[in-house]
Amino acid sequence: MIRGVLLVILLAVPINPAPALAQAFLADDIVVIAKGQRAKEQARTETQLGLIPGGPGSGLGVRPGALGASHPPTQLAPTGVLSAAAVGAQGIAGSEHPAGISPPVAISIQNAPRYGPMEVPGQDDEGPADGMTLDQAIDRLVHFSYSLRTKFQEIPQAEADILSAGLRANPLIFFSANNVPYGQYTPQSQGSTTYGITWVQPLDLNNKRRARLDVAGRAKLVLQAQYQDAVRLEIDNLYTAFVDVLNARETVRSIEASLAVLDQTLRSIEEQQRKGELPETAVDDAAVQRDTAAMARDRAVAVLRQTKRVLATVLAIPAAQADEIEVRSSIRDVAPPPPPVEELTRAALCIRPDLIAYRLGVGRAEADVRLAKANRFEDVFVLYTPYGYQANNDNPRLTASTSWSLGVLASLPIVNRNQGNIARARGNVVQTRIQLTGLEQQAIAEVERAALEYESTLGAVRQIERTILPRARRSRDSRHRLFLEGQESIITYLNAQRNYQDVVRQYLDALILHRRSMLRLNTAVGQRIFP
Repeated sequence: MIRGVLLVILLAVPINPAPALAQAFLADDIVVIAKGQRAKEQARTETQLGLIPGGPGSGLGVRPGALGASHPPTQLAPTGVLSAAAVGAQGIAGSEHPAGISPPVAISIQNAPRYGPMEVPGQDDEGPADGMTLDQAIDRLVHFSYSLRTKFQEIPQAEADILSAGLRANPLIFFSANNVPYGQYTPQSQGSTTYGITWVQPLDLNNKRRARLDVAGRAKLVLQAQYQDAVRLEIDNLYTAFVDVLNARETVRSIEASLAVLDQTLRSIEEQQRKGELPETAVDDAAVQRDTAAMARDRAVAVLRQTKRVLATVLAIPAAQADEIEVRSSIRDVAPPPPPVEELTRAALCIRPDLIAYRLGVGRAEADVRLAKANRFEDVFVLYTPYGYQANNDNPRLTASTSWSLGVLASLPIVNRNQGNIARARGNVVQTRIQLTGLEQQAIAEVERAALEYESTLGAVRQIERTILPRARRSRDSRHRLFLEGQESIITYLNAQRNYQDVVRQYLDALILHRRSMLRLNTAVGQRIFP
């Protein structure tokens, strides 16, 4: 409550000191009630999108986000029934602290187990023709994700905040009965009772309402950009889950391809053993490797089902339908190379929604400064008593008199009681600009790291495809031919087969890492660079 100097100008015809005195007694309570109404009309202090760029507050653990001026320091509760009611309303309004929703928790990568015999499949299989593409998955995510649908509700709530910020102060009606005697007046104890009904109308002469609307409107723009950034991060989670399914499916295909080769090898060894060309231990060695491949396939199938359930959760697909999910995509890079890093960096600085949110947050913080300045001056209150009644109790033979009165209640701005909030709002502008600069540097680093990872993983894939894998395959095939001709033992051939399978595992790992790096570059830039 502001304990400042109040100027009361009373105009009465006829001049009646009793109503004027009653109106003067109202000054303190009127100011308190008006402040309580403004507190209820202020927008929310926090949102479910977490930190609001440009919102007043501390960056040391308290989540900024108040629309409008910062909360004033705690003050002593004023006395009086009207004052207590006003403080109660303000306390209720300030006690709401919605739980902020931080950015979505990143989904951990579920790599399929790379054990057991493996073989590069004969041809690339993108999945069934009617399978879910990545574009279709993104479209479903945006429309059905429970997390995004929850966060989207912040936007209509921000529109409601704009409505609340634009509300005008309600008028007050005051009824007074003054000089009421204990019992009745007598010739020895003379006096008169006065009655009056006063209309109190607050006037916003400093455009506080316009400033509140400006803050609330800018806060909505910030929330819209934050929602777009939540979509970006949720799509990154979808990338992880989608590639996990591709990884698990490719693992199953690789093990099944190896299982087909081992079945053929086992049949050949069994035929040679029946002819007496090989000992029975050779059959045992081949059978062990074939059975190991069968176990690895069963485990890989189980992992594939698990990754489908994770993808179903991200896409809000019922768990009962998770096994029916089929994706259509390739783990191989068939896209043209990305633009240079400098161009990707410029694009990220222009289109990333988290950066846009903080740029808008700077404007919102500056609007907070204007609102804090507007709140330096209290509303002016016009007090109008259209009807006042004064009974002449000391002389019943005289008729009662009626009157009207007009008063203006204003606060003399001798001391700026809002200078602390103004300084805090200005500091928040500086803080938001620093945060924006730091976030821009972080975005540049993310793009550079993603581009570097893309280049390194692409180089690893090409080296394995062009050099390491062909040599391992030639060595394995040569040992197999020599084994069939009787020039090499079964142990030598199986060792060559294991070496080749190790290379296949490295190749599949490199393919998956490169596919993830492609999508990670999309997230870093904030735009679909790769399909």
